[in-house]
Amino acid sequence: MGKKILVVGGVAGGASAAARLRRLDEKANIVLFEKGPHISFANCGLPYHIGDEIKERDALLLHTPETFKARLDVDVRVNSMVSEINPKENKVKVINFDGESYEESYDELILSPGAKPMRPPIPGIDNKNIFTLRNINDMDKIKNYIISNHVKSAVVVGGGFIGVEMAENLHSLKVETSLVEAAPHVLTPFDMDMIPMIEDEIKSRGINLYVNNPVSSFEGDGKSLNVTLKNGEKIETQLVILSIGVTPDTGFIKNSGIELGPRGHIVVDDSLRTNFSNIYAVGDAIEVKDYVDESKTAIPLAGPANKQGRMAADNIYGDDKKYKGSLGSSIIKVFDLTCARTGNTEFALKKKGIEYHKALLYPQSHASYYPGAMPMALKVLFGKDGKLLGAQAVGYEGVAKRIDVIATSMKYKGTVHDLTELELCYAPPFSSAKDPVNMAGYVGENILKGKTDIVSPEDIDNIPDSAVLLDVRTDLERENGYLKDSIHIPVDSLRENLHKLPKDKEIWVYCQIGLRGYIGERILKQNGFKVKNITGGYKFYRGVNVVKTTEAPSIPQNITPDKVDTSIEEKQVKPVTELNACGLCCPGPLLTTKEAMDELNDGEKLKIKASDPGFYEDIKAWCYRTNNNLVNLEKDKGIITAEIIKGVDDKSIACDSTEQLGPVRDNKTMVVFSGDLDKAIASFIIANGAAAMGKKVTMFFTFWGINILRNPEKVKVDKSFIEKMFGFMMPRGTNKLKLSNMHMMGMGSSMIKGIMKKHNVASLPELIASAQKNGVEIVACQMSMDLLGLKVEELIPGVKIGGVGYYLGEAEDSNVNLFI
Repeated sequence: MGKKILVVGGVAGGASAAARLRRLDEKANIVLFEKGPHISFANCGLPYHIGDEIKERDALLLHTPETFKARLDVDVRVNSMVSEINPKENKVKVINFDGESYEESYDELILSPGAKPMRPPIPGIDNKNIFTLRNINDMDKIKNYIISNHVKSAVVVGGGFIGVEMAENLHSLKVETSLVEAAPHVLTPFDMDMIPMIEDEIKSRGINLYVNNPVSSFEGDGKSLNVTLKNGEKIETQLVILSIGVTPDTGFIKNSGIELGPRGHIVVDDSLRTNFSNIYAVGDAIEVKDYVDESKTAIPLAGPANKQGRMAADNIYGDDKKYKGSLGSSIIKVFDLTCARTGNTEFALKKKGIEYHKALLYPQSHASYYPGAMPMALKVLFGKDGKLLGAQAVGYEGVAKRIDVIATSMKYKGTVHDLTELELCYAPPFSSAKDPVNMAGYVGENILKGKTDIVSPEDIDNIPDSAVLLDVRTDLERENGYLKDSIHIPVDSLRENLHKLPKDKEIWVYCQIGLRGYIGERILKQNGFKVKNITGGYKFYRGVNVVKTTEAPSIPQNITPDKVDTSIEEKQVKPVTELNACGLCCPGPLLTTKEAMDELNDGEKLKIKASDPGFYEDIKAWCYRTNNNLVNLEKDKGIITAEIIKGVDDKSIACDSTEQLGPVRDNKTMVVFSGDLDKAIASFIIANGAAAMGKKVTMFFTFWGINILRNPEKVKVDKSFIEKMFGFMMPRGTNKLKLSNMHMMGMGSSMIKGIMKKHNVASLPELIASAQKNGVEIVACQMSMDLLGLKVEELIPGVKIGGVGYYLGEAEDSNVNLFI
């Protein structure tokens, strides 16, 4: 008889380990314990069976206990939970389905308990209509509940990978779906500048997206639930799926003497051994090294778990294999988009104090002249020495290939210089002679060699007085939006207009996606100017909404075929011009549209297809500004189709749902300087009244007024001594505000709150929540926050940070401006 090896937990890590053990030793006595009824299933496929994308449930069952026994002769014990481990006696305690317990001895032990969904202590979280998704049983419960209750509405709490996949699959079942995320954006393993394309795809499908707005409570009866958000908004629904995150399922290990990390993960060495030489651990429950910097982390992914299971088995039989760490390479389908990443994000690098550069670019998936080329957003992070630190990509085609190449380069300690030298497959239908990966390397190399100096989107709000903005795009692009206070000189006429630029100031140059900005930078630098290129171009700025821009008029967001007025089509008897602008980068599709429309007569129709994601919004704004009729706008698998009839018609989509052309100065703005309770109440009453009349309202809070927006709960942030003193002396939130008169050591404030309640006047927190719900834009002054030592984390959710320029821009479109 060979070794007796126990494996705790199946699925990815445990099942992989058990299978490898048998292939290495036909005589071993292998016992696999699984506390559920299924030992090996495709947990990544669970959302897709709920959404009927994977029709057959059995397709997810990779092995049953019977097939595992027949093929591998493994003693599989399902519905058997290991409840205790005694490393000193080499025994485990097992509780079976009937509640009976027994002990089992071992020579070697492999732990693969996995992770379990988090259930934070939110009021009402134990409601029976709230589900989590971890295994086949969970999947069955959710699917059966949807069918038996004819579910028409659902809320997914958590915008991580599983949450986004669940939202998509619920939507495919014709369920009205809301996705709620506490963080500022969904899919936090991606940086903010990569998110707009993803969130636009989610919202364009009709999913209600709530970000930076955590759930505060659940309440309801057996048939419906009310999900209350932090800002006071309520969502009525029939079903809630929690996807907040996972935590290691290691409670049964705590008293065993096996070392656990600070968050409950099992600590292992490079050989995947615990602090006991005959106990190994693999999968979601272990602490691993981050491959980028060797710091401790946890990466709950199926790929690493499978590899670790195999490696642990090999090491039991004498190999000395080392697990060198995880990159966290991962990918997700978001409707028609593909989103992939590897390595560290900017957020992680900043948190670790690692200095880095970044390259942002918008390459095509293959040669632009070959039909079907699709743009992608590609971002590469690298160190001061060129070492690759991370990469992210979002697009409709070719995304996985590029991230896989970069992940492979990172595994072998590659640099951006190595990316330039990679010899990758090329033919027009598949790539370009300079693959996007090569291009990312070239951009990185230019940065390292000082041939380009770049600034990022987040730098724009802090542009120094000694710098000016230069827009080198075309006139047509600028009409659709630009950075405020920027000088406009198209790059093709830059050389003959150098005299218009100041040589005593630094010039920050930008284009649409960064390439022409770089060309402009090279021209200017070689003519004696001090220049920086705004990386990623205007697309990234408009997407992340972190800069002061002058945008085109507000255009309807949900133009769909059912909103088309067919009477326009019936009148259309003239020929239709069809154009294909797929593969063209911005401004190519808009320029093609304009040139074609210039050749048409009133009433003639243009049908144009484009693959540039920005075209979906750009064409709305262009039609609105140029008095043309956008009669249909569709997006399918990344291809945008616009149908435009030349000339204005009252029944066109672009004009039907918007205000008349021309600037209508009917907005309302107010500066809230005071932090007094009575003035705060008055300002929000006025704001809510204006919003109720359909007006756009912007409230700009500066100096002591910012205290109104402080979160009453104390938030831990890094501060200097002076900043801490300011924070201590100033009121934190609405309940600490004083009256401007008759405060009487707090009695006055209590009295006015009581009077408001008696007369059914909403309290100040309720007024703030109502204002946010009604679309009032609440802006905190960045300069005042810096002076007072306040951080954005200390403010209530939903507050925008802006400068004086942003406020003045809003005030220009207002006919009422108050100072309180």
